[in-house]
Amino acid sequence: MFDVLIIGGGVAGVSAALIFGSAKEKSFMADKQIGIIAHQKNSSLQKAVFNNAYGISSGKLGSELLEESVTHLSESYPHIIQIENEKVLKISGEFNNFTITTNKNTYHSKLIMIGIGAGNPFTIEGLENYIIPHKKASPEKNRIQLENNDHLVTEGIYAIGTLAGHRSQLVIAAGSGASAATDVLTLWNDGKPVQIHDAVKV
Repeated sequence: MFDVLIIGGGVAGVSAALIFGSAKEKSFMADKQIGIIAHQKNSSLQKAVFNNAYGISSGKLGSELLEESVTHLSESYPHIIQIENEKVLKISGEFNNFTITTNKNTYHSKLIMIGIGAGNPFTIEGLENYIIPHKKASPEKNRIQLENNDHLVTEGIYAIGTLAGHRSQLVIAAGSGASAATDVLTLWNDGKPVQIHDAVKV
């Protein structure tokens, strides 16, 4: 049983995972099991080149960034369980007891974060009632999002990145994943607001 399972290994998903990883020393994180299904095949980063993203050197390929980000996650926070080469097909259950079915396995999680992009059709069974046209994409692109309130789709399920209705910009998607992760950390901290910062030791 995961405490949170992140679906999607793109910008939003890995950003969320990095925040969870960095919070590992917090008392409320004791015994928390966090996983990410790091599926990247359909990420829009596969064909991207970045010249306008804060902190990323000009000309960086999105395909390189995808590989580097999961390596960073595994090296810095090996306690975050990375599940590779699996695609989620179905989500069922309810808050604190979700079942996530992939093309290879079945997992259980108390919370779910979904960051698989805004592509249409949406291929995960079980969330059809929350699919709406994307509010910030051009209509001709036929993008979708999950209806949500500040990332929360329904109790225990969070949409992040473009699937939450954000524009398709790397820094926006990264901020969305990080924002939703700190909301979950706040939930685990009995509602007391949480921000995660690392600092230079002097």
